[in-house]
Amino acid sequence: MIRIGVTGGIGSGKSVVCRLLEVFGVPVYDADSESKRLSETAPEIIDGLKKLFGEDIYCDGRLDRPRLASYIFANEKLLAKVNAIIHPVVFRDFRRWAVETDSLSPREAICTGIVAIESAILFESGLDSEVDVSIAVTAPVELRLTRAMQRDSASEAEIMKRMNRQMPDEIVRNKADFIIHNDDARPIIPQLEAILRRILDFRF
Repeated sequence: MIRIGVTGGIGSGKSVVCRLLEVFGVPVYDADSESKRLSETAPEIIDGLKKLFGEDIYCDGRLDRPRLASYIFANEKLLAKVNAIIHPVVFRDFRRWAVETDSLSPREAICTGIVAIESAILFESGLDSEVDVSIAVTAPVELRLTRAMQRDSASEAEIMKRMNRQMPDEIVRNKADFIIHNDDARPIIPQLEAILRRILDFRF
């Protein structure tokens, strides 16, 4: 099995690429949504966060995310502690999901034996150690700003704050094995097809 990691900053279009991967028959694990699910279902995370912040960080079984965000915002040490609680559980869940998903894939499918994970913090979290190939989706900052502002109904200042907390695009591109340019000038599908051909050739 080959595991692909897809990453990119806010507004880059990594989710679009992941939806296209699914069209090509590659199952995708959404690390962000799954980590939210696990934060309210995995005893290891629930116990860890309660020990760190107190019992009332959960209310009626739901994580108080705004309160958690207020604690870890601009507090790198506290953020690292939270990540140390959540990330290992997400890593294990991805491994479990990958094995189960691959075993259920139709053997005649072209992309059988390939799964993917979508994560905005693939490299920051260490999730890149769980994949065989990484794809960075990039776009000009101005275009990313416009997309994110329209999508989230947020101000330019709010989006810039979120961008500045993410790994710079240049570093992400240097770490990735492949790059997809989502700049509204170069079509995404031919770029993704070329990458999948490379991966399929490598597999066989």
